[in-house]
Amino acid sequence: MPRATQPHPLTKSEARRIWLRAQRLDTPAAFGEGPEATAAAVEHLGYVQIDTINVIERCHHHILFSRIPNYRRADLRQAQSVDKSVFEYWTHALSYVSAKDFRYFIPDMKLHKREGHKWFASVSPADMRKVMRLLKRDGALTIRDIEDDVLTEKEHLWASRKPSKRALQLAFYTGVVTISERTGMLKTYELMTRHFGWDRPPKPASATETTAYLLDRALRAQGIVSLDSICHLDAPSKASVRRLIEARVRAGKLVPVALEGAGKQEHWAEAATLEPPAPVGEGGLVHILSPFDPLIIQRKRTELFFDYGHRFEAYVPREKRLFGYFALPVVVGEDIVAAIDLKTDRKARKLLMQKWSWVGKGSARGARKDYKRRIEEELHRFERFQLAE
Repeated sequence: MPRATQPHPLTKSEARRIWLRAQRLDTPAAFGEGPEATAAAVEHLGYVQIDTINVIERCHHHILFSRIPNYRRADLRQAQSVDKSVFEYWTHALSYVSAKDFRYFIPDMKLHKREGHKWFASVSPADMRKVMRLLKRDGALTIRDIEDDVLTEKEHLWASRKPSKRALQLAFYTGVVTISERTGMLKTYELMTRHFGWDRPPKPASATETTAYLLDRALRAQGIVSLDSICHLDAPSKASVRRLIEARVRAGKLVPVALEGAGKQEHWAEAATLEPPAPVGEGGLVHILSPFDPLIIQRKRTELFFDYGHRFEAYVPREKRLFGYFALPVVVGEDIVAAIDLKTDRKARKLLMQKWSWVGKGSARGARKDYKRRIEEELHRFERFQLAE
């Protein structure tokens, strides 16, 4: 840093409490309930990752359920399709984002429109004209509404064989269309301006504004930040974010943090954040988290704060798995104490326990009885959510 500033020492326990508070995992129903709570949670977290895996409920619903006890899937549909308070776009992955933050994503949309997108380089002008003609003439559509495609070979594992789908996806990344609704994972595409009812789109954020957005989003949802946690899978943004951090430290708006166990990795926080809540202890809330939850998705950060290295083993050979195909980390209070591999049997209408692994404090036999009782209580609630229509 350009000016010597004494780092604020922080234990891992203190850091965990700050991060759990920032994630709103230390307070029941912090966002309220209903579609407004869903929109508020997405806005606070900055993004909620979308994923197609449905061994249990898909992660976007799971992440919201972890913070909104009375969450219903219909609340997200209302927020996306009716209230239009959230929309889908790429962060570090395809995610729900607050509509209030739309302007920070326009520069990427314009970049893709100008330079194309590496995943959809083969989209032909004719295919693009076709889907745009259908949208303008017939209104919102799904890929199932297009029946005259001549299938082609996949360009990569996740590509579609339908040229029209690739064209719609490119139009999505360029900001011409948006996903106006999801039915399961079936996406309905609509013209962006028609969906939002704009006479003219929002003004794009400048590069300076976007850098501040990335930093402020991380400070709000993480409490204590590092360059890696702010710019997760976004290395090109690191230089500008670092310059902004250095400017805020000089202005006294950010404090360097010496986090226990972090070594040379730098961390920062706002001064008010460094007044950690009282110790949560073993009596705190219980959360069965998605492996894509913001508390888990940055694996190295999770391991630094919680001394728990999560493994996503869906693509690991069965004989090499430690926790199971789709293990879910379990937080009790301020500790990750177990990883539970679950599967929802929708036909039999029950939640199946594949494997239960104790980790961290849960590995101590004397503590397991109380942990197990409390986790099983939460599993009953989790099962009801899984099977709810």
